[in-house]
Amino acid sequence: MTEFVCGASRLAEPLCRETGSAIPLRQRDVVQAEAGSGRVAVLFTRLCFSLVAMLVDAATILAAMLASDFAYNEIVHDAGSVCVANIQIGLFAAILFVGSNLLRNSYSLADYLDLSGHARQVFSQWNLAFLAAATFGFLARVIEDTSRGTFLVFYVAGLCALFLGRAGLVHLMKRNAVAGSALAARVVIVGFAKDIDDFISMQQPEQQGMLVVARHTIAEDRAIRDTDLAEATTMIRRLMPDDIVIAVPWNRTDTIEACVTAFLRVPASIHLHLDPDSPLNRFGGANMGANGAISGFRLRGYAIGTLGSVLKRGSDIILSALALIMLAPVFLAIAVAIRLDSPGPVLFRQMRHGFNKEPFRILKFRSMKVAEDGPVVTQATADDPRITRVGRWLRRYNLDELPQLLNVLMGQMSLVGPRPHALVHDDAFEQNIVLYARRHNVKPGITGWAQVNGLRGETDTPEKISQRVHHDLYYIDHWSFVLDVWILFLTLFSRKAYRNAG
Repeated sequence: MTEFVCGASRLAEPLCRETGSAIPLRQRDVVQAEAGSGRVAVLFTRLCFSLVAMLVDAATILAAMLASDFAYNEIVHDAGSVCVANIQIGLFAAILFVGSNLLRNSYSLADYLDLSGHARQVFSQWNLAFLAAATFGFLARVIEDTSRGTFLVFYVAGLCALFLGRAGLVHLMKRNAVAGSALAARVVIVGFAKDIDDFISMQQPEQQGMLVVARHTIAEDRAIRDTDLAEATTMIRRLMPDDIVIAVPWNRTDTIEACVTAFLRVPASIHLHLDPDSPLNRFGGANMGANGAISGFRLRGYAIGTLGSVLKRGSDIILSALALIMLAPVFLAIAVAIRLDSPGPVLFRQMRHGFNKEPFRILKFRSMKVAEDGPVVTQATADDPRITRVGRWLRRYNLDELPQLLNVLMGQMSLVGPRPHALVHDDAFEQNIVLYARRHNVKPGITGWAQVNGLRGETDTPEKISQRVHHDLYYIDHWSFVLDVWILFLTLFSRKAYRNAG
């Protein structure tokens, strides 16, 4: 049975259902004409978006250079001006950055429906473009007229501006996709009825830039299946979709092989949908890999890598040491306030799990009248009477976490990472939440992706802890140095980072 859209432009109208061996003859020309116009419309939309994305990157780089040059001259030389040589270097950097991303097909609309991967891509491509622009400036003797300070400011400003520009464009496209106005692909779904329904309900393709132009159900019986696939192939040739999604359980290898064999004959990309019970659903970034002659799915486990670990540890040492020196007067003032407010120690120590589940003692300014650290640890609530007057103020502005800079300096924690929980809570969450233990694949952090998205405070419901774990695992799988910088920025200036503080 084929369920198809009567007119690709009428997105809000119900699907027209046709049963039988094929689309009726009198409708074939109409369907094919609308399919062709729909395909052209989607291609035009994607082309326009690619041009807009390229212009945003180029304009962002040029604006960063102009702002860096003007601001540096205004602050250092007290004479705001812009050097023509700097404009040339900025223009050359913009051309190189946009060109390198264009060669890698990085301006696809589908890539801008999710922010994952953009931070790493921007960081690597910007470094190459910046170094190439510097080399060009040196060889062309343009850099002789350029201030070194302006050039360094341009590097930082360009990197931050590019990431903010990408983040803004992704946010805009995600909103348009939810509204159904950002069409990245026209899709036909083929498979068993239940699996098609599961795919639609789980993935919600209409909110991810996909226009489902047809759904073709195939029979599980092998004798009828081949006839259904022949009909599906004919229908796909007429509709001319960009992608074909095969919604069939992976244990039905014979059906999958038959579908792939049939659809390789049509000009469309083929995607195998994972059924809801597949263990691979836990690893959205799984891809094919090989060790020698052995091929298989490579599952994400640790995204930071050796070079990333060195960069992350180096920045942790430098930033934590500087912060401890600069915040020494604040530490002293808080310590005095705690001692005057209530009896007890200034610092609270509690055992937590660190990298690879190694135990360590976390340090915090004492904000409660109790210091639980054993088999029973009661989480603090929003109006917990155990919280002291000074402690409530410290927790509201995240100041109780400042002593953890010492944990960072000692290598037990990082500035950014999943927040560690008490050991007894760790054990309970690990038993009830799949992949919770993956949080220990990186060092715990003072702040993290979950915290800057408003997921702070008590975890008194399964939904709260699941959401927090989901964000922590996203951070682990998509780590980049730029993402760490972005999280630190949000920790200081985003309202969400202070939400649900108790």
